[in-house]
Amino acid sequence: MEGTSLSATLHGRVAFVTGAARGQGRSHAIRLAREGADIIAVDICAPVSTSITYPAATAEDLAETVRAVEAEGRKVLAREVDIRDDASLRQLVADGVEQFGRLDILVANAGVLSWGRVWELTDDQWDAVIGVNLTGTWRTIRAVVPAMIEAGNGGSIVVVSSSAGLKATPGNGHYAASKHGLVGLANTLALELGEFGIRVNSIHPYSVDTPMIEPEAMTQIFAKHPHYIHSFAPMPLQPNGFMTTDEVSDVVVWLAGDGSGTLSGAQIPVDKGVLKY
Repeated sequence: MEGTSLSATLHGRVAFVTGAARGQGRSHAIRLAREGADIIAVDICAPVSTSITYPAATAEDLAETVRAVEAEGRKVLAREVDIRDDASLRQLVADGVEQFGRLDILVANAGVLSWGRVWELTDDQWDAVIGVNLTGTWRTIRAVVPAMIEAGNGGSIVVVSSSAGLKATPGNGHYAASKHGLVGLANTLALELGEFGIRVNSIHPYSVDTPMIEPEAMTQIFAKHPHYIHSFAPMPLQPNGFMTTDEVSDVVVWLAGDGSGTLSGAQIPVDKGVLKY
């Protein structure tokens, strides 16, 4: 079928992708579909909080993801859901299993970012970032894992953390706390889900070209605190510019498939060497 990978390494499998309307989430959904997976795509498609200053994804963004997945020859169930909403998540999982008959892959990608020094953060900044990135990911896992166990096919969970989940940077301590928390969550899951043949790994991207990158907000932080810029090093393999979402998706697709079958409980930097500084 036109647009479908010749290898189709994930043929017959079903992947649940959060934050799928744009950015990394859209890229992951498309690439998983190209490898043969049907997709359950979820995104809030609305502002998370007034403290998140970059534009939110829209319903049209999610519709574009649907079109792109279908162009790869795969089926997709897409829904506007806030991953902090337990009931809606559980309903989507149930509807996805009813439609596709199984659930094999979870890419817990949805996340948000804002800026501020730890003691200057507002309650809303803290609650939004921790609520989406950590609590929302936990709720997603809680909704999805029983269906993966019930299917009895094993599977792969990819938790999208951040380089900030391995090495903190100044100006976004709540974000770093949430992403460090995801490491603990993923590692515990790897231990708990091993008996079911379900692997769990976290990835840690750095400097990816998505709407989350706010040059103006970062410029303001560095203008106030110029010494902070030294904590944001250039990538040795790409000293100028950002990584593309496709480059991160290369790793996600590998972790979703059988070629990474020996890995569980790993933290994989997707950073072109920057964490070695």
